[in-house]
Amino acid sequence: MSTFTIFLVLITIVCFLLVVVIMVQNPKGGGLSSTFGSSQTLGGVQKTTDFLDKSTWYLAGALLVLILLSSLSFTGTGSNTESKVMDESAIPAAPAATPSDAAKPMTPEKK
Repeated sequence: MSTFTIFLVLITIVCFLLVVVIMVQNPKGGGLSSTFGSSQTLGGVQKTTDFLDKSTWYLAGALLVLILLSSLSFTGTGSNTESKVMDESAIPAAPAATPSDAAKPMTPEKK
């Protein structure tokens, strides 16, 4: 198993945890939730919201670091490291112009 694959698995786990943590949080008010008049609890457990807020930031930071490290560990799958952008064999040859084509005037056809 390559390091890139390990990073992809870790990124997937962190993304799943980040979605779960965000979905568990209570809405802070404003936006669409206040428009529809949903009831919000006053008070609540402060420690839980602090934990969820901090874990959101830590997971987002971990996701960013894992993405950067995975891009550094990516080596590619091909064994040929040459660029394919300017590969001469991939460019189709243009048809050669004949001298008779150059002598013909470019006039529109009449119907």
